[in-house]
Amino acid sequence: MAEAGRALEAARSFAVLRRDSDERELRLEYEWVGAERTARNVVVFLHEGLGSISMWRDFPRSFCARHGLAGFVFSRYGYGRSTAKPPDERWDADFMAEQANDVLPKLFAAVGIDRPWLFGHSDGASIALLHAARHPVAGVIAVAPHLFVEDVSIASIEKARVAFESGDLRRGLAKHHADPDSAFRGWNDVWLAPAFRDWNIEREIEAIACPVLAVQGEDDEYGTLAQIRAIARRVPQTELVVLPACGHSPHRDQPELLMRAAGAFIGRQS
Repeated sequence: MAEAGRALEAARSFAVLRRDSDERELRLEYEWVGAERTARNVVVFLHEGLGSISMWRDFPRSFCARHGLAGFVFSRYGYGRSTAKPPDERWDADFMAEQANDVLPKLFAAVGIDRPWLFGHSDGASIALLHAARHPVAGVIAVAPHLFVEDVSIASIEKARVAFESGDLRRGLAKHHADPDSAFRGWNDVWLAPAFRDWNIEREIEAIACPVLAVQGEDDEYGTLAQIRAIARRVPQTELVVLPACGHSPHRDQPELLMRAAGAFIGRQS
């Protein structure tokens, strides 16, 4: 596995940034997929709370190739082969806002991205919405987003902690993260912190002016359809898609339906 990891790192590029909160230097792994970059806006893929470049599997590459788009995929701080989170660091309840308004603008400036499409999944969808509320983007595809904390979310995240500590989840995450403890603890600890129960971004997203597609599986184990319906209430130009026989990861459960819906949405705006 170590040799595979070194080969994977060698195939990818790294952006070096400094975050505002502590001036710490971060190395974020990224790769370009799909078509050559053209006048059409780049699609930036923002992964879930346990995600990384490889956790997307082949979805970004297939989506961009099918629709003639250039795509940019990266692993956030603490994930994949990006800089790992120190064991004693605890993320604050506003960690997604920090990603949206500090890290993303610096990353986009470093790699030359302007007004992208943001294709976010789960926590990545929430980060996409927060970024779009304050920065110019072509549009947002928010897949299984979180706007507020629900009991079903906490119950599933508690089950994930058990699976990590006494099941096979840690071994599974080690295939996608150089430091699986960094990836898991950053996400799990903040979501299960008592202070996070009051986290809510409904008011923040009201400033979004771009087109939004909000997608959720009808069997999402981490959130109810109240999440995407709240986006439609707060951002009237939102289009909603509910996918049948689909859990929290539509790009794995219903990739064809998601590709069609998201591709048609971008096509209507281009």
